[in-house]
Amino acid sequence: MALENDTQAPDFELVNQFGESIQLSQFRGTKSVALVFFPLAFSGICSGELCELRDNLSLFADSEVEVIGVSVDSKHALRVWGEQEGYTFNLLADFWPHGGVAKEYGVFLEEKGFANRATFLIDQRGIIRASFITAPGEARSLDAYKAALEELQPA
Repeated sequence: MALENDTQAPDFELVNQFGESIQLSQFRGTKSVALVFFPLAFSGICSGELCELRDNLSLFADSEVEVIGVSVDSKHALRVWGEQEGYTFNLLADFWPHGGVAKEYGVFLEEKGFANRATFLIDQRGIIRASFITAPGEARSLDAYKAALEELQPA
């Protein structure tokens, strides 16, 4: 079961597409975070969703929100995919232990071996303020992100 709103987001540390360690808690007190779990790089729906985020990054920047994508792909696959698609935000490899962070957030699909499409908006104090998960095969809408951004409260 996915974590609920108004609960503390579990801290974690994963490497991004460049091999740099990124820790959720490093954003505390400075930025909120849109934690965007997606099944797999290079897949059609995931590419479409993340391209829409890429094309609307100002929406997040205006709200002082850091967009962070997370999948079970390796950092190497995420780097190639990120460069191919022009993603300028962090793509984190939840590669090993396989899906460990997705499991902590309750969005890992054991039978498929990857995370569901799930988004958690985490405020500057590390509290989940909004979240949404779509049905398998269904893309998240930009309107869902806009609604979630409205749920953020000042730190």
